[in-house]
Amino acid sequence: MVVDNSSGVNRSVNEMQSQRLCDEEQQHHLLEQVSSPASLREATARVWFIQDGCGMVCAFITWFLVLYADFVVTFVMLLPSKSVAYAVVNGVLFNCLAVLALTSHLRTMLTDPGAVPKGNATKEYVSSLQLKPGEVLYKCPKCCSIKPQRAHHCSICKRCIRKMDHHCPWVNNCVGENNQRFFVLFTMYIAMISTYALVLSVLQFFTCVRTDWSECSDFSPPVAVLLIIFLFLEAILFLTFTAVMFSTQIQSICSDEMVAERLKNEKLKKGRRVRWDSMKTVFGGQPSLLWINPFAGLRLRKLITSQTLRAGPEFSV
Repeated sequence: MVVDNSSGVNRSVNEMQSQRLCDEEQQHHLLEQVSSPASLREATARVWFIQDGCGMVCAFITWFLVLYADFVVTFVMLLPSKSVAYAVVNGVLFNCLAVLALTSHLRTMLTDPGAVPKGNATKEYVSSLQLKPGEVLYKCPKCCSIKPQRAHHCSICKRCIRKMDHHCPWVNNCVGENNQRFFVLFTMYIAMISTYALVLSVLQFFTCVRTDWSECSDFSPPVAVLLIIFLFLEAILFLTFTAVMFSTQIQSICSDEMVAERLKNEKLKKGRRVRWDSMKTVFGGQPSLLWINPFAGLRLRKLITSQTLRAGPEFSV
């Protein structure tokens, strides 16, 4: 039996949630067929891009601000420095963190977050699952797909996303089962370079106050002051935003409860993972440096030789 979420409008919300919880045990092994590990590996091995105007503008602004910070730190603060060691060490560290942040942003934006195949709720597909009496599958009325447990429909991606946390315009994508790790790394590295930029800005300001402004930067004093002040304000804003998002994501992972589930007050009958198991599931395996490496699992050759598929607001490679 396939249940359409659009039917039964007159039923109360509590009755619908109660019915869904009662059927989760019966549908569990069927949902494993809908979202098998093989399909998850295939999803993470292809490029995914949401064609949303607002999201693309926000992603461009993110890259522009990170590159602006890198420009000010490198050309306004470090290169004019009289200490070569100070300039080299801080330049290498800051640029490495910037590369890691932008790579994490790309991986978050271009990774399929866990989209359920669109339009697979057909009679032929349902009959191929060989449902037993009393077994229930849920159908999303918006994208006409079999809806796995803990999946939610995104109105921007126009797809159901497995373990959807939220849709973030700054990465122009949903944060879901397959790309949550990259989003956590993105917020972490942005918070780190924001803190780094704040420290360097304060040091540069006091250094220039003690000496002649014309000697501490290759730019004129008014231009240098404006660039440093804008960087300082940008760093405070980015640090505040990303620190909050990072802590929220870590809390969601440890409690194994997505933001979408928390807002809808959804309860799992089978219970949630314990804190450490949830961390290993999201970041992959036992703790290692791969947890903080956004390049891990990147297969450029397979991405380049793949074909492009377009469907609705997103396209996949």
